Amino acid sequence: QVQLVESGGGLVRAGGSLRLSCAASGRTFRSSAMGWFRQAPGKEREFVAAISWTGRSTIYADSVKGRFTISRDNAKNTVYLQMNSLKPEDTAVYYCGAGGTRGSADLSNYDYWGQGTQVTVSS
Repeated sequence: QVQLVESGGGLVRAGGSLRLSCAASGRTFRSSAMGWFRQAPGKEREFVAAISWTGRSTIYADSVKGRFTISRDNAKNTVYLQMNSLKPEDTAVYYCGAGGTRGSADLSNYDYWGQGTQVTVSS
């Protein structure tokens, strides 16, 4: 089993940066792919980025390519999301998930979720 705790959210102006962290407990973290998803008010949860269990493979939503970077440190049981050039449309609650091995944009491939961290980007 994996428990996930996100942190690093906050209020930032458009064009600014934030780094989200997702700390995991449990032995299966190091063999699990990890993903970041987000959910804005009134909208469904949507894929942002994912990374394979080795860290060698990453995928991104088109809306964040070139601005966001996902990475992981298996020694620290932590996955990160570096967010640069933030836009007001990036405002959402950001969730990390664990599941599978290769990383996926499909919600159904994730078995564990954190509680989320709020990111608000002002114009």
